[in-house]
Amino acid sequence: MKRSICMALAGLVGLTLASGASAAEPKRVISKIAGDLYRFQNNFHASVFLVTPDGVIATDPINAEAAKWLKGELKKRFDKEVRYLIYSHDHSDHISGGEVFADTATVIAHENAKATIMGEGRPTAVPAVTFSDSMTIELGGKKVDLTYVGPSHSDNMIVMNFPDERTLFAVDFVSVNRLPYKTLSDSYFPGMIKALNKVEAMDFDILAPGHGSMGNRSDVTAHREYVEDLYNGVLAGLRSGKNLEDIKTSLTLEKYKGWSQHDKWRTLNIEGVHARIGMHRRAK
Repeated sequence: MKRSICMALAGLVGLTLASGASAAEPKRVISKIAGDLYRFQNNFHASVFLVTPDGVIATDPINAEAAKWLKGELKKRFDKEVRYLIYSHDHSDHISGGEVFADTATVIAHENAKATIMGEGRPTAVPAVTFSDSMTIELGGKKVDLTYVGPSHSDNMIVMNFPDERTLFAVDFVSVNRLPYKTLSDSYFPGMIKALNKVEAMDFDILAPGHGSMGNRSDVTAHREYVEDLYNGVLAGLRSGKNLEDIKTSLTLEKYKGWSQHDKWRTLNIEGVHARIGMHRRAK
């Protein structure tokens, strides 16, 4: 009897461990956006890649394991190698693992990103090619236009516009029907609003964010309006003499109540903007 109980317990432990291992496995999906442009999702992060007759133009590798998986899938599905790898900005959660593609790819980023990647030792391949304002990459008869949007979520953020596919890849400073992440860490104000205005004026139909659902140009407008309402609301509260807790109570941003994370991140968004306005005032 004791032996049976022990065996049953061992079985339960084994099932529990197996379940835990399964839960820890990353969710990785490749889905078609338009034409030969695809989206690569690794858990809660996403990048895009364009397949051409002469190879692949890839974007943020996300991390080394994700990059290795994607490299294998590109070979298996398309029999292609990555010829260009483009970083959206310098943050490690999007661009780690670039070394996986460095054997065949030229790595490209904004000039400010290269300085940070090297200066802070980001775990990725150092960009070989940089630019300041804009750049166009062409491969196999296809192209992508790169544009620096100014200080926003970082001081080196670029967007990637695939004109033939009418798709824009934009990371971290814009999302679809979702509040910005928590305290908007590393963000610049009012630079964030200026960057969204710049993207809003661009010519594209499909929005492919670095997190969350796909969208369109109208989603950029909606997100810009939210960020403006957030920033202006905090600023107005400060000018009227309110402290942070008063602003968190009064600035309900009710218009966006149906958006994802409104209940969890609204007050964190307010805290983040409040801190950045304070930093700006102290710097004057």
